[in-house]
Amino acid sequence: MIITKQKDKKTILDYLKNDKNIFITGCAQCATVCKTGGADQVEEIKTLLEKHGKVVTGTVVIDPPCHLVKSKKMYQQNKNEIQKSDAILALACGDGIQSIMEGAKGKKIHPGLDTLFLGEVLSGGAFEQKCLLCAECVLDETGGFCPITLCPKGLLNGPCGGAKNKKCEVDKTIDCVWIKIYERLKDLGQLQEIKRIKPPRDNSKRINPRKHTLEKK
Repeated sequence: MIITKQKDKKTILDYLKNDKNIFITGCAQCATVCKTGGADQVEEIKTLLEKHGKVVTGTVVIDPPCHLVKSKKMYQQNKNEIQKSDAILALACGDGIQSIMEGAKGKKIHPGLDTLFLGEVLSGGAFEQKCLLCAECVLDETGGFCPITLCPKGLLNGPCGGAKNKKCEVDKTIDCVWIKIYERLKDLGQLQEIKRIKPPRDNSKRINPRKHTLEKK
């Protein structure tokens, strides 16, 4: 899921300093789990804005805002309220914000969140990055651990030799992922994989912006 954090209230108010009437959108999926853009947070921001003299013309929590068709549908269903607004405040990830922008017919839009990373939900509001969206997955060769993300050096052929007491030499608070890869492959009876030299990554696969279209059958 996409991990986000809410911008500080001063920044949000500064974004809206020239706007009086605001329409607020939230996200029913990732931002709800992160407690940054769900129904509760939308209501909290609404209260904050009204305390500072803003008029909230309407609110909606989109499921999900990163789906362009649903963002366009949201606009149609809330067209009157959005047209009455000077701007939209979007409590969503960067992708969701851009989908809302495209769906809202050019209405000015402000981000209420910062997008951090693609991560894993650990427990009770704790999240951890596990994937860099590199477009060239190597997990089959590394026992399910991603060295591109979990190794601060991003080594494809490790370990580097600098680990001590199984801890990374770059960040001594984290385990060396290549030791974890070794132990995992050993348990699986696949240690031959760690001896296989992996070629350099194909950087052309990570040229942004990326697009992907499903093939028609």
